[in-house]
Amino acid sequence: MTAAEVFRRCAEAIAGADGLLITAGAGMGVDSGLPDFRGTHGFWRAYPALGRARIAFESIASPEAFEANPRLAWGFYGHRLLLYRATMPHEGFAILRDIGASLPNGAFVLTSNVDGQFQKAGFPGERVCEIHGSIHHLQCMARCTADIWSAGGFAPDVDTENCLLRSALPGCPCCRGLARPNILMFGDWGWIDSRQKAQYRTLQAWLRQVQCPVIVEIGAGTAIPSARHFGEAARGTLIRINPTEPDIPGGKGFSLRMGGLEGIRRLRDALYERAG
Repeated sequence: MTAAEVFRRCAEAIAGADGLLITAGAGMGVDSGLPDFRGTHGFWRAYPALGRARIAFESIASPEAFEANPRLAWGFYGHRLLLYRATMPHEGFAILRDIGASLPNGAFVLTSNVDGQFQKAGFPGERVCEIHGSIHHLQCMARCTADIWSAGGFAPDVDTENCLLRSALPGCPCCRGLARPNILMFGDWGWIDSRQKAQYRTLQAWLRQVQCPVIVEIGAGTAIPSARHFGEAARGTLIRINPTEPDIPGGKGFSLRMGGLEGIRRLRDALYERAG
């Protein structure tokens, strides 16, 4: 099948759908300039101080890091929080939002990203399921309360050279102890998942009302395959956009070996062409 034929059939699947399920991994943010931490050396290029200390992503992104050295852990997460706040979502977000708006049941997003970029791009919060949580929300490290609150009042001052938080550590409003991101980390038994569970229930309710969904997956790899597996198991035609791991088991849908923004733009162009 030629590339033109593949995109023509993708456009047919989208045009014939009554809802758009967007599943997204770290590759979705690459075209906005966000790091995807692919491989240890890629992570250390993004955070040289952690590279000098030979600290892997799995080590710093863990509750143990907050217990052992909260200023280092919050140096890493504080930097990411500032980065995500400053980053503007690329054009592909708006294209997907517009495609979803053209379908009877609209769009719903399931993402393993914690960056809040879909909401920033104008997707309603009630149509986004963040399966690993959100860096824009906090919880108590000691779980003295099940509350989850906004990180909007936290303005980290980070020594980027040493990946250390210079400003005051964020505190729990109940016990005054350490607050942490409301994110599912590695080896994490303390994540409060009530917010994520509510989002997931809303997603399942939406899926029950959609008769003929189409799934567009962007940048979801096999290293952390949560979003990838969800799209494979969902009803409907799967369109997988991935520059390095585009294959789909069983040939369920269409594989597009390219970056996220390029793939989304070409889907839009195929839809325009189909509409005449």
